[in-house]
Amino acid sequence: MTGLELLTGLLVAAHLLLQIAVAIRVILRPHRDPASRMAWLVVIFSLPVLGLIAYLLLGETNIGRRRAERRQRLVSRLQKVVAAAPTAAMESDCQVPERHAHLFQTGRSITGFTPVCGNTGALMPGSDATVDAMIADIDAATDHVHLLFYIWLPDRNGCRVAEALRRAAARGVVCRAIADDLGSRLMIGSKHWKTMAASGVRLARALPIGSPLRRVLSGRIDLRNHRKIVVIDGRITYCGSQNCADPEFFVKAKYGPWVDAVIRFEGPIARQNQGLFATDWMAHVDEDLGDLLRQPWPDGVAGGFPAQVIGTGPTVRYSAMPELFEALTYAARHELVITTPYYVPDEAMQAALCASARRGVDTTIVFPARNDSWIVSAASRSYYADLLDAGVHIFEYVGGLLHTKSLTLDGEITLIGSANMDRRSFELNYENNILLHDPELTAAVRDRQAQYIASANAVSPDQVAGWNWRRRLWNNAVAILGPVL
Repeated sequence: MTGLELLTGLLVAAHLLLQIAVAIRVILRPHRDPASRMAWLVVIFSLPVLGLIAYLLLGETNIGRRRAERRQRLVSRLQKVVAAAPTAAMESDCQVPERHAHLFQTGRSITGFTPVCGNTGALMPGSDATVDAMIADIDAATDHVHLLFYIWLPDRNGCRVAEALRRAAARGVVCRAIADDLGSRLMIGSKHWKTMAASGVRLARALPIGSPLRRVLSGRIDLRNHRKIVVIDGRITYCGSQNCADPEFFVKAKYGPWVDAVIRFEGPIARQNQGLFATDWMAHVDEDLGDLLRQPWPDGVAGGFPAQVIGTGPTVRYSAMPELFEALTYAARHELVITTPYYVPDEAMQAALCASARRGVDTTIVFPARNDSWIVSAASRSYYADLLDAGVHIFEYVGGLLHTKSLTLDGEITLIGSANMDRRSFELNYENNILLHDPELTAAVRDRQAQYIASANAVSPDQVAGWNWRRRLWNNAVAILGPVL
């Protein structure tokens, strides 16, 4: 045996040992479902070098040990601060109907917030109107303005919000704004970011990437802060799917317009969103916002509805977001309507939707006809046949990219926020949602969902059955890699 042959043999053996070691790690990792383990084992052994690299980059939910520990300490401390603050909307006064109490208990088990009463809310008529309302509230602010966006673009609406923050800071209002370092990289790298800082707006970058090589070694780059939070003076808050950008969304203009839904809330629910914002801010900035959370809660409105903030993410309890979706799905008795742009469920989520339709619940889900992610588009459609067979109504919206993440339940319960029904929102991204009980506001959200359905094409079982074998092969092959992608 020559020296080259010996060296080659040693390299092959070393590589095989490394594959086995990584495979053992995959099998031993906690909180990984069997489908995910199997997908990663296939990747590791079928792609000798690329599979190992892929697992090192994407295989584990890890934002870095120090970041994770800091976040967990903050969440624990700030939850206690919010809970201890003087409030006129105590849990005992919050009349959540008994039949829905378990849903809010599920939410409480995730973020620690109890439902608070005395809230009012209005569904914004559209994306530009949402920005107009935000700017009006910023211009009327007297104490502080807090913003957090996954995507903040230096376009017309993005710059209008930046200018409003500058005006507020100039009159002495404390303005704090966080933007995700990847999703908002265009704004962060623009002159507008520097101008805001020079005007006194306090800025932070969520999950900064820094050196890509060092970032990879300390945690996954693709774990992002996907939240959209606005809090004005601790009494007004916005929650929904909309980023800080024009609906035309120039970075992906061919899919536009982005179609979003946002609710403007007033009342004690703003304090819970404030707690979520404070956690994100203090995770990146050495500034304690505890005093803001210790102030008396905003007074509620007599007859206002109960609501609850639910924040999830890779440092929150595993499976929190799918558990909430599944609890809502199984709670439906008459009607369940969902809109989501991205649908790559785990087996339990898919089974819950099928079970909902099979027990006689009028179950509808609306997707965009054209998705900005070809991977998600293919994976989503691989689930159509089973959903339709169970009796789920599927619609594909054709008026742009339907980006709204909404769920209405029996005309009484609404869930709205940033979380998609895919594994990225389930496991990787920081998300924020609000769960509320109010027939009137739920009716408004349901009407908006009906407008989406009126602008959508119904997907029939015959249509899906008519897809050729190449399309079905592609959709199913991509879905197999869902746990990896």
